Amino acid sequence: MTLILGSGSPRRLELLAQIGVVPDDIRPPDIDETPRKAELPRPYCARMAREKVAAVPCGDDDIVLCADTTVALGRRILGKPADAAEAETFLRMMSGRRHKVITAVAVKRGGRLWERDVQSAVRMKSLSDAEIAAYLATGDWRGKAGGYGIQGPAGALVPWISGSFTGIVGLPLAETANLLTAAGHPPLKGSA
Repeated sequence: MTLILGSGSPRRLELLAQIGVVPDDIRPPDIDETPRKAELPRPYCARMAREKVAAVPCGDDDIVLCADTTVALGRRILGKPADAAEAETFLRMMSGRRHKVITAVAVKRGGRLWERDVQSAVRMKSLSDAEIAAYLATGDWRGKAGGYGIQGPAGALVPWISGSFTGIVGLPLAETANLLTAAGHPPLKGSA
């Protein structure tokens, strides 16, 4: 049995290591992540995780783990910004407001699929022009849904969360551990 992580995210790899899971292989899928017309954030995120896990080449007994993280401001999906200007737009939209971070996880083994999504609430402080400029200058916004990563410099911009910190980072560990256990790959295997 081979465990394949269908993600190129270094954050997901680090989070898995926290629960004693080291994938045998990493195979990021190449899929179209464009939201459908009028698609809501939570169903979009779950669909992305399912499409990712289906797109990863694997053997019949391999276990494939994929996830998708989406930042939602109301019904609007804030994806990975294309450039610093879009990241700035996202930060200004979230400034002083609450938004949701949804991470959907899908695990596949053979013809079986296990999935779960976790929704967390995040409040970003009211940001000054100087704070936005300083954060953008770090480059930390690149490749991150909503244009920020709570585990990096943007942590200073987030005074309050409700939900799963690891889900906000990109992989809710308790839920992921349960899905892996269901698929026959329990984390934190020790000598009992």
